[in-house]
Amino acid sequence: MARVYLSLGSNLEPVRYLNAALDELRARFGALSVSPAYRSKSVGFDGADFVNLAVGLDTELSPEALNDWLHALEDRHGRRRDVPRYSDRTLDVDIVLYDDLVRQGEGHLDIPRKELKHAFVLKPIADIAPQLRHPVNGETMQALWEAFPAASEPLEPEPL
Repeated sequence: MARVYLSLGSNLEPVRYLNAALDELRARFGALSVSPAYRSKSVGFDGADFVNLAVGLDTELSPEALNDWLHALEDRHGRRRDVPRYSDRTLDVDIVLYDDLVRQGEGHLDIPRKELKHAFVLKPIADIAPQLRHPVNGETMQALWEAFPAASEPLEPEPL
């Protein structure tokens, strides 16, 4: 079994879509570690604020099979793939960390995910796995968050 950390985000009806995604993740993978949710400005385009959270889960699926399952989850919840990469989303679910795996460039599945450098990914993971070490630099998620210039990417707690 692999320990995996996912980033979930939505800026179109986020309460609806994030809760639906959590329900499906629980049904498929069982117990989840779920971070608080945070509201932040969209990154890469001018759009509505996003609500993001992180999930930790255990899976027997390979990274590729898990990624395929997550894409199907997004699709079931109205994710459009015929729009620009940076655009409004009903649901965006990404594998951020998969055990201590490091892979770049294979099949558009980079692990650790480069968005871990953003507050909306790092803070929720640090909330649920503060002692987890980054597989490349060895720093804990808590240490990475403490060193992060939080004022540059403000987050607001958001109830789900």
